[in-house]
This record gives sequence, C-alpha cells and structure tokens, in this order.
Amino acid sequence: MSRLILITNDDGIASERLIMLAEAASRLGEVWVVAPDNQRSAVSHAITLHGSFDVFPAEFPVKGVKAFSCTGTPSDCVRIGALTILPRKPDVVLSGINKGYNTATDIQYSGTVGAAFEGAFQGCLSIALSEQDRDCHEVVEAYLDDILEELMGEPLLPGQIWNVNFPACPLAECGGVLYERTVSAGMFYRDRYKVVEELPGGGTRYEVNGLYNEDAEEGTDFRAVVDKFVSVGVVNNVG
Repeated sequence: MSRLILITNDDGIASERLIMLAEAASRLGEVWVVAPDNQRSAVSHAITLHGSFDVFPAEFPVKGVKAFSCTGTPSDCVRIGALTILPRKPDVVLSGINKGYNTATDIQYSGTVGAAFEGAFQGCLSIALSEQDRDCHEVVEAYLDDILEELMGEPLLPGQIWNVNFPACPLAECGGVLYERTVSAGMFYRDRYKVVEELPGGGTRYEVNGLYNEDAEEGTDFRAVVDKFVSVGVVNNVG
C-alpha cells in the first residue's frame, strides 16, 4: 500500500514553499493537501471548538495531489484531513515549509509546529519544516528529498515530532545537516513593545518591536541555523 501523506502549513494554500514540499513528498507517496485559505502564522496548536469552519476543493499545481483549502487553523486542517477527508488516517503528516525559522522558543507560538503536534496526537509520524525568510531555496532543493525519506523511516515516541529548519543561503555557504539538535532556550528576537498611538479613554495601542539576536547555545537548533547548517531534531509535546 502506498504511503499516505497529509500536508498542511500556516502560510496558506498558495504558499510557494507548500508547493515545493508537495512536489518532494509526491515522490515518496500519495499526497493530500489540506491547508488554510490564508495566513495563519503564530496560532500555535489552536483548534476551532466554538463555531465552524469551511473546507473547499482547491486547484493545486502539483500533478496527482488532491488539495483542499480550509478557513480554520493549521491544526484544524490536520484534524479534518486525518479524521474526515482522507480515505484513511495518513501515515505521515508534513507541516510547512514555513516562511521563517521555527527554532528555539519560537516553536511554542508556531502554527507550523502546532499542526505537526496535532498530527502526532492523531497517531501519525509528523514532521515540521521551516526555511529562513529569504528568497533562496538552494539548500532546500539540495537536501529536502533525502531528509524526508530518512525521517519518514524513523518512528518517534508518542507526542514527539521531527523539526527541520533550512538556512536560505547559497548551497556553497551551507555546512550540511546537523542531527540531534536540541531546542534552544533562546530567541531570534528579544521581544518588547512600542507605543503606536495613545487612544481616547486612556487607552494605548502597542505593537511588538523585537531586538534581533543570534546568541545561541552549542548543540541547539538555533546555533545550527545561525551557523548556516540544516537543523534536524526531535521536539516533545506536553504530556
């Protein structure tokens, strides 16, 4: 029986990186895409409990891939895909490729990683994939197929996912792939807020204004991507 693969993301069904992932995955099994109809970044593992969401068949540019757009969250996409839309529960859930790294403490906010955790909760081997927010895909193109094939054959404990991050640099600048990367306690942006506007009634409008940072511990996902390596590691969910 062909491997059944469900793909989602948090950048929306029209994402260039989602299409790249579906193309690679289609060489390894039967691919179905259920992805948000629009941007859903930083929604973590949120699901829709109060109210409803809609699912529509969608045109998709990869031959043989069945695709659906969803008005819910990335985790809603995994749940409705695994429990209702696909002909059976998928063997593998892939989430990504996200536009921007999901490493270190950013993992807890990520809709990409949240969807992968939902896949693990549904009993599927799940992989979150992200790429630095730059328009250079040479590293992804060089390593994606081999990493997918390798990780799809590496089962995990319940509640665990694979987390993969690609630097978006020229291939010649990439140091290769580092495995067994732990999750850094650091962050790319040290968050703070700035005042945007003083509002009537004594209110204040704020927006986030983080300070860029590359301080990272050795052996971590954060350190790997700062040093222009592909980072591969296991992330544990709660419980």
